[in-house]
Parts: sequence; C-alpha cells; structure tokens
Amino acid sequence: MGKNSAIAWTDHSFNPWIGCTMVGPGCDNCYAEKERCSLALGVKWGQGEARHRTAESTWRNPRHWNDQAEKSGVRQKVFCASLADVFDNEVPQEWRDDLFALIRETPMLDWIILTKRIGNANDMLPDDWGYGYPNVWLLATVVNQEEARRDIPKLLDTPAQVRGVSIEPQVGYVNLMGIVFQDAPYPYRRYLINSLDSESWAATSAHIGAKLDWVICGSESGPNRRPFDMAWARSLRDQCQETNTPFFLKQTPGDTRKGVIETPELDGRRWTQYPEGAGE
Repeated sequence: MGKNSAIAWTDHSFNPWIGCTMVGPGCDNCYAEKERCSLALGVKWGQGEARHRTAESTWRNPRHWNDQAEKSGVRQKVFCASLADVFDNEVPQEWRDDLFALIRETPMLDWIILTKRIGNANDMLPDDWGYGYPNVWLLATVVNQEEARRDIPKLLDTPAQVRGVSIEPQVGYVNLMGIVFQDAPYPYRRYLINSLDSESWAATSAHIGAKLDWVICGSESGPNRRPFDMAWARSLRDQCQETNTPFFLKQTPGDTRKGVIETPELDGRRWTQYPEGAGE
C-alpha cells in the first residue's frame, strides 16, 4: 500500500478542515499557514477566522485506506489535521462529530490526533469516547519544559488508549521524568511526576495507570529554524530507554533543502519506534 505523507512517523495525512490560530512558541514558524493548499484556498489563519472544511472527496480517502488495509491485513497510520487542530475552538462541533464518526468507520486505521490544545479535549470528545477509541493515538505538542509542565498533566487526565507527546520543534531541554504538577482546588498539592511511569500519575487520583506511551522529538525545519542541541534528543532517548517507552527521532539539523535530516542516526542507530500492540 502506498504512503501519501512525507512525515516519517505516519503513512497518510488527512485534513478534515484547514486553518488554525498560533498558540505558542512551537507555532512561531508555522509551516501549515504557508502550505500550498492553504494559500491556494485563501485560508485566513487566526482567531475569529473561518476554518475551511475540505471536500467530500478528501473525506472519502480514509475509507479507501481502510479498505486497502483490510485487504492487506496491514494497519495504516493516519496523521489527522496536519494543517489544523482537531480541538480548535473556532471549529464547529458538528465537524468534529463527523470526524469521529469517520474514525469509528475505519477500524483498520490508527488515527494520530496531535493537538496544541489538549486542555480542550475532554470537553470536545464524543459521548461514546469512554476510555478512548482503540484506534486513536492522542498526542500533545510540547516544545520546552514549560509546555511539558503545563500540558502533560492535562494529557494524562484525558482518557485515551494511547497517549504521546511530539516534542517538535524542540526548542529546549525537556525532562519527562520530572514534571512538576500542582493540582487544584485549594489547598494546592505539588507532585513531581514521571510521565513515563504509570505508577507516578496515580498519586494524583486521576486516571490510574496513565502515562506517555510514545515520544517523538525533532528539530525545526525551514529558513528560520531555531537551534537544536543533540543532547536534548539523547536525553529523551535515554529517558525512554530507562522506562521502555517507544522513541521516534524524526529529524535533526542537516545541510539539506529543508535544513534537516529525516530519521537520522543517533549514536549509530535510527530511532523509529512505535507503541506496541496499539490499535490491535
């Protein structure tokens, strides 16, 4: 079966709609706003701007991929909303309802939903979500320790079969084994969480057993890319190895057109691991 996405960790990309609003330092050099289809469709990015729902022909693609996967017996991964955010406040809830209906109809696809708005997810997930759909991997983007501290507890507090983080573009050191979390309401209690350990988060009386099941990291690409330290990637790799967490090193700086090397070697090996048994 063919791969229609250049993104190393997925087979396909599907955009149910196009458009978003910048919400953090990871958005500073947003590639999606400058993508050819965004420009061709005249999509205006930002708060208060209408999002563009894609054509029905685009929405038929996942059903076609699912049919192919059923025939081959090989599951396929779909990155959902590479040019948008599923949990964007500007998106009509009916569009999300249609998306989750499509996800239910395509059980041979592992849907990778990556969001910069993980705090919105609990209020926007479908009524039948339960502990998460078995074919959805829910990921949050964090680019530095501040975002990790703020958003990883929100991710762990959101029911999902597979949880992960995409630390791309990584712009600083991130310690996933030392997340400082302060709960509410008053009196506040502070916890030091190892987000890669299922026992750590249980102390907060939230979702017992919740942890990160997958870690992606990578440098920024493009002409305005920010510096990347290989020690950051090496530290994340070591944290994942210590906790048996799958690690995927997507890209590092290099002398190429995009300024990056895709799936590079780190200490003599390519790190392209995925969650085991996910979606089966």
